[in-house]
Amino acid sequence: MRRTWHLRIRRTHRYLGLLIGIQFLLWTLGGLYFSWSNLDDIHGDHLKRPVPAFSTVASLVSPAVPLQTLHGQGIDSITSINLIDVAGTPCYQISYPTQQKAGSSTTQTRLADALTGQFRAELTQTEAITLAQQRFAGSPEVAGVEYLTTTNGHHEYREKPLPAYAITFRQPAHATIYVATRLGTVQSVRTDPWRVFDLLWMLHTMDYAGRDDINNGLLRGFSVLGLLTILSGFALYGISSPGFRKRKTLSTKPVTNPV
Repeated sequence: MRRTWHLRIRRTHRYLGLLIGIQFLLWTLGGLYFSWSNLDDIHGDHLKRPVPAFSTVASLVSPAVPLQTLHGQGIDSITSINLIDVAGTPCYQISYPTQQKAGSSTTQTRLADALTGQFRAELTQTEAITLAQQRFAGSPEVAGVEYLTTTNGHHEYREKPLPAYAITFRQPAHATIYVATRLGTVQSVRTDPWRVFDLLWMLHTMDYAGRDDINNGLLRGFSVLGLLTILSGFALYGISSPGFRKRKTLSTKPVTNPV
């Protein structure tokens, strides 16, 4: 009976190890990369120049000027208003809620020239490149430009404001600066180290649809199987240890009456 249980535990441990061994390896590799990486470098913070400051003597119009224009267009509330630099020109970045047909609301953002108070169009490609070069601390040589209107769950610019320009520079690490055209700001910097991080993160979370869901069923299932593998290993060690076998032998040894 003892040998039967021993074989069952050994077989269970073997098959569980075979099933999740590769995933254990991926978890370990990901953990090593994450723990040895500097998150500031992964996020590309070292490649971002500070946002330019404005002079206190700048002749800016009151934000009330573009707000009055919005009011005349039927917009009765805003969520935020910021003064930003758009390729050397001060602009008001104004966000406000809009109602959709289904009853839900979304946030719209428009840019107004802070020198005139007039609303302006979204950034052109030339303005986006200028802004990216202004904020990028690496080589200013542009390798390519892409205009994005949609992204999927695996895109490195997923779940970010669209439309946007992706401006890729030659150095360093094939850095790509993403500029949201309606917001007039740099949204993110993506480099080769970040791309490796993102791939390992997908393998770590086992979210092969969107990469960022750490509550998916596949990860939960493999976590339970991993726990069972560890427990079966402990059990196998216990019943295979010399001390256990010795105690088992003593407990089953017949007791003889002294003469």
